[in-house]
Amino acid sequence: MKIEHVAIWVKDLEAMKTFYVTYFNGHANSKYHNKDKKFESYFLTFDGGARIEIMCQSGIDKPDQDDRMGWAHIAISLGSKEAVNQMTGRLQNDGYRLVNDPHVTGDGYYESVIEDTEGNFLELTV
Repeated sequence: MKIEHVAIWVKDLEAMKTFYVTYFNGHANSKYHNKDKKFESYFLTFDGGARIEIMCQSGIDKPDQDDRMGWAHIAISLGSKEAVNQMTGRLQNDGYRLVNDPHVTGDGYYESVIEDTEGNFLELTV
């Protein structure tokens, strides 16, 4: 079994596409637009084959509760501690909110956590 893709509802489809293309070398397909359902989406494909579907639809614009159960973050492997440090610094310098500085976790991962353009947590790891 392999996970084919993950999907996320977004408010600003173009801003989210730009974020993942700019910082993580994602490649976007052509925008899908269903006029009847007022639905639009992109599939973003990354090196190694991982894919994220970003979606927006009229009427779906309220965030989930802060203390909810379910998905917590997306982890992106950057290959080295130096790459984690560099990307963390770049995102922070560009105005994205740092949630956790780069550090070694209790279970041995080297990671930082930053928010994307819509406040979703991205774990940057080796």
